Amino acid sequence: MLRKNNVHKIGKIVTSCYNCNVAELCLPHNMDTAGIEKLDKIVRHPAPLHTGQHVFRAGDRFRSLFVIRSGMLKTYCNTEGGDERVLAFVLPGELVGLDGICAGRHESNSLALMTLSVCELPYDCLDELCRELPGLQEQMMRIVSNVISADQKSRLLFGRCNSEERLAGFLLNLSTRYKLCGLSATELYLPMSRQDIGNYLGLAIETVSRLFALFQEEDLLKVNRREITITDLSGLKEKVQGSQGSTSAAAS
Repeated sequence: MLRKNNVHKIGKIVTSCYNCNVAELCLPHNMDTAGIEKLDKIVRHPAPLHTGQHVFRAGDRFRSLFVIRSGMLKTYCNTEGGDERVLAFVLPGELVGLDGICAGRHESNSLALMTLSVCELPYDCLDELCRELPGLQEQMMRIVSNVISADQKSRLLFGRCNSEERLAGFLLNLSTRYKLCGLSATELYLPMSRQDIGNYLGLAIETVSRLFALFQEEDLLKVNRREITITDLSGLKEKVQGSQGSTSAAAS
């Protein structure tokens, strides 16, 4: 389980692409030893961040992309009225910082929700290396495509689903992504607050708390503060699939 107190023993993190536990998610599967060594030379390993520290802030000059090695962060922006809008929760093996490429400055904030370890990829060096290693360039395009696809699916989910379906879809999405990065698909540690979840899903915090209690009553989950055990994965899927079925019926 992704837990706050044992995500990684910071002193034992080995900073090499060869033995990284999320390398399969961010490296091309066919990259040879020479290619990995070249990539390893440009990767920087900043000191771990603690809860509440930023990887970057909106307005910061864009210099690098970041791959989450361990922990979790949230990206968010502030509206003109000063309200916070949560954009995403980023897990190990996933990339953050793409928002800065176009304008040369980051448009969002990136905040550690727990002890966070990242690999920093200086963009100029990465761009040059992508030209040299076509496989790396293809992998970067896949990662960017996945980010865009995930954003589109989230917008679709929020636009057509009721509150129960939104939370069920959110938990299923986390379950899938936790499994991809080698964590349990059913025992989830959620370092974000209920308020953050509600903000992301477009729901009031009271609604989020009520839904967690409801899902527990329905034996879909066991809830222990921020530790969530999914006890009925099929039941959660049925909640989301029900909304898809009703949407299809309405279209026909």
